[in-house]
Amino acid sequence: MLYLTRKEHFNAAHMLRNTSWSEEKNVEIFGKCANKNWHGHNYNLFVTVKGNPNPDTGFIMNVKELSDIIQKNVLDKIDHKNLNLDVDFMKDILPSTENLAKAIWQQLEPHIKECKLHCVKLWETENIYAEYYGE
Repeated sequence: MLYLTRKEHFNAAHMLRNTSWSEEKNVEIFGKCANKNWHGHNYNLFVTVKGNPNPDTGFIMNVKELSDIIQKNVLDKIDHKNLNLDVDFMKDILPSTENLAKAIWQQLEPHIKECKLHCVKLWETENIYAEYYGE
């Protein structure tokens, strides 16, 4: 089994806030991420597929095709957007790094045909990232 990873980049704003909590509890749990004026991140997205290379091409998957799938189904919807307000697939989902990684998987998985989606790794900051491998 071989693995192939494509790296993409996007920028997005969000706010972490549980509307059933008090302002004090939101600040206690989410800190600066609960800022009512939003805040943004420069995300790095790593999408890994797995499979066996096609004997005719040597590819697990054409990386240009993988990039196009990521662009159409994820980046066009989230780049330079507010994750809380503008992204249909994040509606009513707290846009934590973990939840966003899972939602990105759900956007990509139906479109990966010639191999299998293995992992979505989402770097939010230099020190924080989430990995999702499906359920």
